[in-house]
Amino acid sequence: MSKERAKGTAWETAVVDYLRIGFPHVKRTGSANYGGGDIDVAPGVIIECKSVARIDLASIVDQTEAARTRNKADIGAAWIKRRGKSSPADGYVVMTGAQLLYILNCLIEVNEDGRP
Repeated sequence: MSKERAKGTAWETAVVDYLRIGFPHVKRTGSANYGGGDIDVAPGVIIECKSVARIDLASIVDQTEAARTRNKADIGAAWIKRRGKSSPADGYVVMTGAQLLYILNCLIEVNEDGRP
Protein backbone atom coordinates (compact mmCIF):
# COMPACT_ATOMS: atom_id res chain seq x y z
CA MET A 1 0.00 0.00 0.00
CA SER A 2 1.33 3.44 -0.89
CA LYS A 3 2.03 6.01 1.80
CA GLU A 4 -0.79 8.26 0.52
CA ARG A 5 -3.28 5.40 0.47
CA ALA A 6 -2.28 4.39 3.99
CA LYS A 7 -2.90 7.96 5.19
CA GLY A 8 -6.32 7.96 3.54
CA THR A 9 -7.24 4.62 5.06
CA ALA A 10 -6.12 5.77 8.52
CA TRP A 11 -8.21 8.95 8.21
CA GLU A 12 -11.29 7.00 7.05
CA THR A 13 -10.88 4.63 10.00
CA ALA A 14 -10.53 7.57 12.42
CA VAL A 15 -13.71 9.17 11.05
CA VAL A 16 -15.64 5.89 11.29
CA ASP A 17 -14.50 5.40 14.89
CA TYR A 18 -15.54 8.98 15.72
CA LEU A 19 -18.96 8.59 14.06
CA ARG A 20 -19.65 5.33 15.91
CA ILE A 21 -20.39 7.41 19.02
CA GLY A 22 -23.82 8.27 17.58
CA PHE A 23 -24.10 5.96 14.59
CA PRO A 24 -23.20 2.38 15.60
CA HIS A 25 -23.81 0.95 12.10
CA VAL A 26 -21.45 3.30 10.26
CA LYS A 27 -19.02 1.50 7.94
CA ARG A 28 -16.22 2.07 5.48
CA THR A 29 -17.28 1.12 1.99
CA GLY A 30 -14.03 0.83 0.06
CA SER A 31 -15.26 3.37 -2.48
CA ALA A 32 -13.04 2.12 -5.30
CA ASN A 33 -15.17 -1.03 -5.52
CA TYR A 34 -18.43 0.42 -4.25
CA GLY A 35 -18.84 3.58 -6.30
CA GLY A 36 -20.41 5.51 -3.42
CA GLY A 37 -18.72 7.46 -0.69
CA ASP A 38 -15.87 6.30 1.52
CA ILE A 39 -18.25 5.91 4.47
CA ASP A 40 -21.92 4.96 4.79
CA VAL A 41 -23.20 6.72 7.91
CA ALA A 42 -26.85 5.70 7.62
CA PRO A 43 -29.21 4.96 4.72
CA GLY A 44 -28.98 7.92 2.35
CA VAL A 45 -25.95 9.53 4.00
CA ILE A 46 -22.40 9.24 2.63
CA ILE A 47 -19.09 10.80 3.63
CA GLU A 48 -16.04 11.27 1.42
CA CYS A 49 -12.83 11.38 3.48
CA LYS A 50 -9.82 13.37 2.38
CA SER A 51 -6.35 13.48 3.89
CA VAL A 52 -4.45 15.65 1.44
CA ALA A 53 -1.48 18.04 1.54
CA ARG A 54 -3.34 20.71 -0.43
CA ILE A 55 -7.09 21.25 -0.03
CA ASP A 56 -8.91 21.96 -3.29
CA LEU A 57 -12.48 22.59 -2.10
CA ALA A 58 -14.04 22.76 -5.56
CA SER A 59 -12.62 19.38 -6.54
CA ILE A 60 -13.49 17.78 -3.21
CA VAL A 61 -17.08 19.05 -3.31
CA ASP A 62 -17.44 17.89 -6.93
CA GLN A 63 -16.16 14.41 -5.99
CA THR A 64 -18.51 14.27 -3.02
CA GLU A 65 -21.52 15.30 -5.12
CA ALA A 66 -20.61 12.72 -7.76
CA ALA A 67 -20.40 9.99 -5.08
CA ARG A 68 -23.71 11.15 -3.56
CA THR A 69 -25.40 11.01 -6.97
CA ARG A 70 -23.94 7.56 -7.83
CA ASN A 71 -25.06 6.25 -4.45
CA LYS A 72 -28.50 7.89 -4.73
CA ALA A 73 -27.87 9.35 -1.27
CA ASP A 74 -29.84 12.28 0.12
CA ILE A 75 -26.87 13.74 1.98
CA GLY A 76 -23.20 13.84 1.06
CA ALA A 77 -20.35 15.62 2.80
CA ALA A 78 -16.57 15.58 2.69
CA TRP A 79 -14.59 15.23 5.94
CA ILE A 80 -11.14 16.70 5.43
CA LYS A 81 -8.19 16.11 7.74
CA ARG A 82 -6.86 19.32 9.20
CA ARG A 83 -3.08 19.68 8.99
CA GLY A 84 -1.40 19.16 12.37
CA LYS A 85 -4.52 17.62 13.93
CA SER A 86 -5.31 13.95 14.29
CA SER A 87 -8.88 13.93 15.58
CA PRO A 88 -11.86 14.03 13.22
CA ALA A 89 -13.40 16.48 15.72
CA ASP A 90 -10.85 19.00 14.44
CA GLY A 91 -11.35 18.23 10.74
CA TYR A 92 -13.26 20.28 8.20
CA VAL A 93 -16.65 19.10 6.95
CA VAL A 94 -17.77 20.63 3.65
CA MET A 95 -20.82 20.29 1.43
CA THR A 96 -22.77 22.35 -1.05
CA GLY A 97 -25.15 25.05 0.13
CA ALA A 98 -27.99 22.95 -1.29
CA GLN A 99 -26.96 20.07 0.98
CA LEU A 100 -26.89 22.34 4.04
CA LEU A 101 -30.34 23.72 3.20
CA TYR A 102 -31.65 20.15 2.81
CA ILE A 103 -30.32 19.21 6.26
CA LEU A 104 -31.71 22.37 7.87
CA ASN A 105 -35.12 21.73 6.33
CA CYS A 106 -35.05 18.20 7.72
CA LEU A 107 -34.09 19.39 11.20
CA ILE A 108 -36.02 22.58 11.68
CA GLU A 109 -39.70 23.21 11.21
CA VAL A 110 -40.01 26.90 10.50
CA ASN A 111 -43.09 28.86 11.61
CA GLU A 112 -44.83 31.41 9.40
CA ASP A 113 -42.79 34.19 11.05
CA GLY A 114 -39.58 32.45 10.01
CA ARG A 115 -38.62 31.31 13.51
CA PRO A 116 -37.97 27.69 14.45
